Amino acid sequence: MTKTPLISIVLPVFCEAENIGSLLADIKEKIIGLGIDYEFVLVDDGSTDSTWVEIERLHGEFSTLRAARLSRNFGKDLALCAGLEMARGDAVVVMDADGQHPPTLLPEMIRLWRDTDVEIVEGVKTSRGRETIFSKLSAGIFYALWNKLSGFELRGASDYKLLDRRAVDAYLRMNERHVFFRGMTAWLGFRTAQLPFEVAERQGGRSGWSLFKRIRLAVDGISGFSSLPLQLVTLAGVAFLIFALAFAIQTLARWYSGHSVDGFPTVILLLLIIGSLLMISLGIIGTYLARIYEEIKHRPRFVIAEKIGDEAATSTGAFAAK
Repeated sequence: MTKTPLISIVLPVFCEAENIGSLLADIKEKIIGLGIDYEFVLVDDGSTDSTWVEIERLHGEFSTLRAARLSRNFGKDLALCAGLEMARGDAVVVMDADGQHPPTLLPEMIRLWRDTDVEIVEGVKTSRGRETIFSKLSAGIFYALWNKLSGFELRGASDYKLLDRRAVDAYLRMNERHVFFRGMTAWLGFRTAQLPFEVAERQGGRSGWSLFKRIRLAVDGISGFSSLPLQLVTLAGVAFLIFALAFAIQTLARWYSGHSVDGFPTVILLLLIIGSLLMISLGIIGTYLARIYEEIKHRPRFVIAEKIGDEAATSTGAFAAK
């Protein structure tokens, strides 16, 4: 490169007033001597604490800081979209604001991007840190299903990534309302390098990922990258049709031979099985219909209520509330 590259560091922030100042200072310390220009792009995803007040204060300390406050909590992946749209760098680093993505990895990420032909450098978890057994088990099940259904390998994947400007522009051209950042960057197919890291302890506060949010992310991730669940509904219908024909032949044969038996328990069991299958099938179909419904409304993916720093280019994905 003939000019000094600009690196945008994008952090979606939700109720991280305790952590954000020390994290920015730590990031600056790790990249200050790398021969690059940098900017911080913070997106407050509808925090209910004093996060935005703290970001306003930090704007006075970090001259390269730019930030946006969303009008409500739209979710981490949509907050990431807002940050990527605001980012002006030749490359963009995406990190969590809770300190679990170690800034010590940044120099090697940037080196790989500058010295090789990769367009995405992603952090891969060697361990998931301190989590409950349920969280680790559910994450393992989700990634096993997602990998099989989508055809992409995401085991150990994280949102800690560096994206070249080409990758960022390609990502922003995907105007989906239901966003799964890890899956969509894998789908892009750009040349990728991986860096292992151990998930660090949170610097403070508590995680905003409730069980409901995890389930919602899993449903969005699977339904956004595979139609196989719909095909399974068809396969289940075919299987039950074959079973019903076989059962009908057996019943007629027993009746014809004069050995017909009382089938009341069997009828009840079949009704329960078929009813459950129908309800599950309707739920799967409803999930895909809901995705279509959300997409065709063409609402903006997020609403920016307030900005700090230089004005970012307006795009179709966001607008500032008056």
